[in-house]
Amino acid sequence: MIADDHAVVREGLKQLLSTVDQLTISGEAANGEAVHRLLNEGAADLLILDLGMPGVSGFQFIANLKAEWPELRVLVLTANVEPRSVRAAFSAGANGYLTKSGDPSELIAAIDAIRKGNLYVAEEVRFAVDQHDSLNEAPEPTAAIISPVTLTRRERQILGMIPHGATSRDIANRLGISPLTARKHRENLMRKLDLHSGAELTAYAIRLGLPSG
Repeated sequence: MIADDHAVVREGLKQLLSTVDQLTISGEAANGEAVHRLLNEGAADLLILDLGMPGVSGFQFIANLKAEWPELRVLVLTANVEPRSVRAAFSAGANGYLTKSGDPSELIAAIDAIRKGNLYVAEEVRFAVDQHDSLNEAPEPTAAIISPVTLTRRERQILGMIPHGATSRDIANRLGISPLTARKHRENLMRKLDLHSGAELTAYAIRLGLPSG
């Protein structure tokens, strides 16, 4: 199954996968809800998953899928090349991690490795696991890691606090700045991300996989 919210990406993947022997595409999904519906409707051995889709709660989404469908193998395909995100994906139960900026031939190599029961890490981010003894210790990724929009250091810090319900005063106290400055940073962050309310900002942060609660 292919899960990506961009139709062009899905079409490109289908073209690449058409060259793989004994592989059939059983479905396509553009959001998290569709992934669950398709898995409930029919069998899929392998899910190629973009973590940036609507309705996908970051790495927890992988953990939830593996809990419900233990035999499902998950190959993450993402633009995120941050090492901690690579380790977090494997900690959640992913079987492979590919980057969208990598060589297309790696898709075939990854599927072959996963079919044989092995894990696959894209060459571009392989150093992320080579430097660690285990893939199971994965610090929770922060907004600095996974935001597709370039943010300042302060904006990244603030975005990381949003899912916890932090107010401008809370942010100010945490960062040692004035509430007015905190509010200004928050407004700049919303403008840069084209968001229009605190609820939208919270939803955006959670969609990126930032922990809430």
